[in-house]
Amino acid sequence: MFIKPYGDTSNDGAVQLSFTLPVKNCGRAKEAARLYVQKLGFKKVDVVHAAALSEEFTFFVAYGKTDVGIDYDKVEYAEAVDKYLSMDEVNAFIKTTFKRKIVIVGACTGTDAHTVGIDAIMNMKGYNHHFGLERYPMIEAFNLGSQVPNGKLLAYARDVKADAVLVSQIVTQKDVHIKNLTEFIELAEAEKVRGKMLLIMGGPRVNNKLAKELGYDAGFGTGTYAEHVATFVVKKLQERLTAAK
Repeated sequence: MFIKPYGDTSNDGAVQLSFTLPVKNCGRAKEAARLYVQKLGFKKVDVVHAAALSEEFTFFVAYGKTDVGIDYDKVEYAEAVDKYLSMDEVNAFIKTTFKRKIVIVGACTGTDAHTVGIDAIMNMKGYNHHFGLERYPMIEAFNLGSQVPNGKLLAYARDVKADAVLVSQIVTQKDVHIKNLTEFIELAEAEKVRGKMLLIMGGPRVNNKLAKELGYDAGFGTGTYAEHVATFVVKKLQERLTAAK
């Protein structure tokens, strides 16, 4: 199936772009922004918004149309889990399958000081009416917070005999999240814990495909809730338990 972006009409190729140019906000700047978008290959370009970020930088929003499309049938991507369980279903699954609590440790590692992501998954109150893992009776959840060194997270996970480790990364400037996530995997391999516990990463610029490429068991991006992560963890642990028999 060949598809193109949708605006007013199916497959009309309409796209919205936002970007910043190092120029003062003025009519000339808007024209520069319009010409720049044209150079990207877009047609019927219209700059609909311009706002000064400072004396020398301006933020723009522009619309344009493109003839470029994609064959959707050739796009390859696998979700971490196809069908997610509810919180009650996860707890019932753990009781029946493992007959013990599942231990999950999470943290925002490196120099990243943001806890919004890991808190949404781990904290009892959760996010957007989705309770966090601390609320699950059959999950022992440990949220170590932010700016946790990768080595400290792994050491803590070993001490509590964690079944899964969640690594959250919010800051992505200059791909700092890739460097930190890669370092975590390298440490896990060096300490021979990779394969003994599930390694899961999450963040706004993270998805399951990237996670697999970096060596994690799964990756969860925006729109993820605790039950999504919990479902993956218990299903994957069940697979390993079955394979070990």
